[in-house]
Amino acid sequence: MNIIKSSLTAAMMLGAIAGAAGASTTEGIEIDHLGVNNTLVRIKGESKYLLLPVQESNDDAQVNVLVDGNLDRTINVRLAKSKVDYYVPFDLTPYRGRNIVMNIVTSQGRTSVREAKDDACWKNLTLSDTLDTTNREKYRPVYHHTPSYGWMNDPNGMFYKDGVWHLYYQYNPYGSKWQNMSWGHSTSKDLIHWTHEPIAIEPTGLGTVFSGSCALDTTDSAGFGSDAVIGMYTSAGVSQTQSLVWSKDNGRTFEFYPSNPVITLESEARDPNMFWDAKAGQWVLVLAHALDHEMLIFTSPDMKDWTLRSSFGKVGAQDGVWECPDLFKLKVDGTDKEKWVLICNLNPGGIFGGSATQYFVGDFDGNTFKADTDAAGNIPVKWMDFGKDHYATVSWSDAPDNRRTAIGWMSNWQYAGEVPTMQFRSANTLPRDLSLFTASDGELYLASTPSPEMKALRGTPTVSVRNTDIRKKAVSCPLPAANGGVCEILVDVNARKSSKINLTLANNAGEKVVMLYDVAAHTLSFDRRESGIVDFSQDFPAVTVAPTFEENGKISLRIFIDKSSIEVFGNDGRFAMTNLVFPENPYTSLSISSTVGNARIDNLKIYPIK
Repeated sequence: MNIIKSSLTAAMMLGAIAGAAGASTTEGIEIDHLGVNNTLVRIKGESKYLLLPVQESNDDAQVNVLVDGNLDRTINVRLAKSKVDYYVPFDLTPYRGRNIVMNIVTSQGRTSVREAKDDACWKNLTLSDTLDTTNREKYRPVYHHTPSYGWMNDPNGMFYKDGVWHLYYQYNPYGSKWQNMSWGHSTSKDLIHWTHEPIAIEPTGLGTVFSGSCALDTTDSAGFGSDAVIGMYTSAGVSQTQSLVWSKDNGRTFEFYPSNPVITLESEARDPNMFWDAKAGQWVLVLAHALDHEMLIFTSPDMKDWTLRSSFGKVGAQDGVWECPDLFKLKVDGTDKEKWVLICNLNPGGIFGGSATQYFVGDFDGNTFKADTDAAGNIPVKWMDFGKDHYATVSWSDAPDNRRTAIGWMSNWQYAGEVPTMQFRSANTLPRDLSLFTASDGELYLASTPSPEMKALRGTPTVSVRNTDIRKKAVSCPLPAANGGVCEILVDVNARKSSKINLTLANNAGEKVVMLYDVAAHTLSFDRRESGIVDFSQDFPAVTVAPTFEENGKISLRIFIDKSSIEVFGNDGRFAMTNLVFPENPYTSLSISSTVGNARIDNLKIYPIK
């Protein structure tokens, strides 16, 4: 979605050398090179943006923004040295009528000031009242949330209020690599169409803005007003501490609690997730004790003064660090029985390498979480998604109709900064409604079903097949040509006498994704090793495998294909698999075949995405 439109000015390519003392100028900008690694940029013109030229292969330059001689902020930007990959805007509107100087320190060594002057960034700095955010990426998703430009990772602080879903996210507005962590903000009335809002929270003297949560204070327990939106996030400076903010305008802007930080520890802890416990009449906060592989549980009457009550951890997957917790209650199998679920994201140590989301099912008494054990008395490892690209998943607070709706970051820390996009990096998964079901082993598991709003994406089916036999020779169906082949596929397969069934997405260039249903093993695998561009990381070509949680040889799949992702939901969400793909050309066909023995397609529909 384009929120600011137009084209960049011709001044972007203009530069003039001026003055024997090392000063140069472009229109409205004066540049003074003080040394091989230090340059002053004085803003003389009145414009909305200073457009900063970025070269991703460069190291960060430290940009110290001085306003009327005082340090206002420091940002890090990969300023271009030999070429310009793209531009990012620095918003000048808060400083109208003020004296603005940027004291820039670069890390690349120079032999002389003359050499430093030749960097591409200096002659391509430009002032502009407009910013072109027209999509220039072939792999930008059609129906998944993405930032209009810049880097995005963890979803943060999500809440629902007055018919609007608020999604915050870890955001770098000054480049498409991780840096300058702030809270970006988008809103939606239907979980499909997203409006990009202004940056909600920016770094303070305590550090950059890491992950956290928001909740509605319906009882005015914090004293900021009834129904105030209260946020808590990790201030990441020399240490990691927890900071409190509140909003009087439904989350568009936030004010900082003057006595921040409200939680301090001697060790690394982050990503506070808080909710109101009506039964106990108190706030509960879960904090990731990252390096200790545990979650800390605090309580508070007012979200300002917190008491550590217990810890849970040192079980489950233990590699890497624990991050991004979420604790909530769900009904079991549509009954009145309730259990608690603790989501624990970790990186690395995921089931298929890199980052992933595990969870625990158990009980919570208001102070302590206790996980259920299996028949052998052990706490089992359970995964929320069996793909490579599902991380930092957390849920919305105060969702309507008692729904527990979650969303994740659709990437993996192994290669997130190297995927073949540049104007933006990373998308969110589809929103998913969560529930609990009992499997044949007697264990409770978390089901993830595409949120019901997603059905509104469907156009008129282009393919509809029923009761068709599958043998070694594949049944092949075309995928929609509109919108680059993005679509939703519904397929119900009865294995009958077959032992293995292949579902292959392919294009004319020979690029393909192969999904294999192994009937005896009760698994579905996803092979993206020949899916398209895979050589940007040794960790990207991969095969992922999910349990199908069925015993009767029947499998039902909902497959969502977007420009650079495939999400598979099986058997009413009993398993999910999220994987990025980057085909050179869109996939054009779905082929289904049986390796041994005959099977049957009970139902197959392919919906184009509106």
